[in-house]
Amino acid sequence: MTEETISGRRRWGVLLVLCGAIFLEGIDVAMLNVALPAIRADLGLATGELQWVMSAYVLGYGGFMLLGGRAADLFGRRRMFVGWLTVFLLFSGLGGLATEGWMLIAARFVTGVAAAFMTPAGLSVITTGFAEGPERDRALLVYSGTAAGGFSVGLVAGGLLAAADWRWVFFAPVALAALILAGALALVPKQVRPPAAGRLDLPGGVLVTSAVVLLVFGVERAAHAGAGWTAGTVLGGLVLLGLFAAVERRAPEPLVRLGILRSGALLRANAAALLFSGAFFGFQFLVVLYLQEVRGWSTLQTSFAMLVIGIDAVLSPTVVPKLVARYGNGRLIVAGLLLAALAYGLFLPLGADWSYLVMLPGLVLLGLAFALVYGPLTIVATEGVGESEQGLAGGLLYTSFQFGAALGLAAVTGVASASAAPLEGYRTALLVPFAAVLAAAAVALPGLRRGRAARPAPAGPAGAEAAGSAPEPARA
Repeated sequence: MTEETISGRRRWGVLLVLCGAIFLEGIDVAMLNVALPAIRADLGLATGELQWVMSAYVLGYGGFMLLGGRAADLFGRRRMFVGWLTVFLLFSGLGGLATEGWMLIAARFVTGVAAAFMTPAGLSVITTGFAEGPERDRALLVYSGTAAGGFSVGLVAGGLLAAADWRWVFFAPVALAALILAGALALVPKQVRPPAAGRLDLPGGVLVTSAVVLLVFGVERAAHAGAGWTAGTVLGGLVLLGLFAAVERRAPEPLVRLGILRSGALLRANAAALLFSGAFFGFQFLVVLYLQEVRGWSTLQTSFAMLVIGIDAVLSPTVVPKLVARYGNGRLIVAGLLLAALAYGLFLPLGADWSYLVMLPGLVLLGLAFALVYGPLTIVATEGVGESEQGLAGGLLYTSFQFGAALGLAAVTGVASASAAPLEGYRTALLVPFAAVLAAAAVALPGLRRGRAARPAPAGPAGAEAAGSAPEPARA
C-alpha cells in the first residue's frame, strides 16, 4: 500500500487539519469533564451513572481503536478519517439532545467509536507523510501539544458553556468539526488501495472490545458487588483477551500481527501509556468533583483552576523537541512520570478547605509531566514500524491510552464510592493515580538501560525471517 506523497506546504496544511481534529477531540473530552456536575443535577444521575458518561466514550474509543487503526491501513487513511469525523460530528451534537442518562451514555459511546476510527487514521497520515527522524518527531510533538491545547481550551470553554446550559458543551464542537471536515476533504491526500488489500478481522475486534468492557465493568462494580462476582467478571475479560490472542495467532489477516509486539520499546510505551492515562483521568475526575461538590466551586472556577495543566500545550511543540534531541525520549518519559508521581503525592493529604495556592504546585508539575511524557511516548510507539502498519501502531497506542482512562476512572470511582464521607473517599482514591504513575516509571526504566531498542519486524515473509535474526535498531 502506498501513500500519495505529501509535499512542501501541503504537508503542513494537512498537519494543521489533523491537529484540528485532535484539538476537537481534546475539547470534547475536557468540556464534558467540567460539565459533569451540571449534567448530574439536570438528569438526576448517581455517581456510578455519572462515571459511565465518561466511561462509555472511552470504552467505545479504546474498544474499537485496534479495529480503527487496522481499517486505516487497509481501506485508506483519508477515507476512514473523513467518514468517521462525520459520525463524530453528528453524535457529538446528538448528545446535547439527551433527556435521559441512557441516551447521553449511548451517544457518548458512538462518539467514542467514531473517534476510535478517526484518530489512528489521522496519526498514521502524519507518520507516513513525514520522514522518520527529526521532521516526524517535530510533527508528532506539535500534534500532541495541540491535543493538550484542546484539553486546556476545553476546560475554560466547558465552564463558560455549562454555566449557560450544559447542552452547549455538545452543540459547540459541531461547527468546529464542520470546518475540519471541509479542510480534510480539500487537503488530505487519497490513499491508493491495492485490489487485494485485505479485510478486517471482525472476530478479533469483537473479542477485544468485549474483553475491555468486562474488565472495566468488573472494576467499576467492585465497590458495589461481592468479591466473587467481581473476580468472575474480571476473569471473563482476561479469558476473552486470551481467546483474542489465540484467534490472532491463527487468523490469515489478524487485527494485530503478533510479531509487532516483539518490540520492547513498543510494549513499554503502550504499558506506560495505559498506566499514565489511567492515573491522569482518575485524578482529574476526583479533583473536579472535589472542587465542585466539596468546595462548592462553580464550573467556571473549576475550569480556570485546572487550566494551568495546559502548560504542556506550549511546551510540547517548543521546548520538548530540543529536550528530545539532547536527552532522548526514554529519559524524558521517566522524568515526566516521576514528576507526575510527585504531583499526585502532593494531593494525598487533601484538605476540606485547601486554597488554590496549595493546589497550584501539584497542578503545574502535572502539566510539566504531561509535556515530557505524552509526545515522546507517541514517538516511541510508532518509531520503526513499517508504513503498512502505522495505523495499527497508532491504534495500539490509543487503545492503551483509552483503556487506561477507562480503568482509571472505574478504579477511582469504586474506591471513592466505598467511603460514606466524600472527602475521605477522595483521599483514598488519590492513591490510585499515585501508584499507577510509579508503576509506569518502573515499566519505562528498562528503556534507559537498553538505550536503543529493537524495531518490530516488517509484515510478511521477510518479517518472519527477520524475527529470527538480529533486530534492526530503533531509537528508544
